[in-house]
Amino acid sequence: MSVNAVREAPEVPADNLHSLEQKIFRTIELLKTAREAKAAAERETARLREQLELRDEELESLRSENLALRKEREDVRSRVEKLLEQIETLAE
Repeated sequence: MSVNAVREAPEVPADNLHSLEQKIFRTIELLKTAREAKAAAERETARLREQLELRDEELESLRSENLALRKEREDVRSRVEKLLEQIETLAE
């Protein structure tokens, strides 16, 4: 680049420079806000994943308990049927 080209560069009016400066500051603020929102969203996501994991563990526990209770119910039903058969036999 020649020295003349540098000397001939148009001067930027102060208003344009101020306007550009304001746009840059607004962009920086928007970026900060976006980063804060992203960080908050990541924290919320982590919290929700932890809750989901706890719910999954609780669900598995409840399924196991339900299965055990069904088995117990079937055992009790079987014992009651046997008792009823014995009562019928004694009643005859």
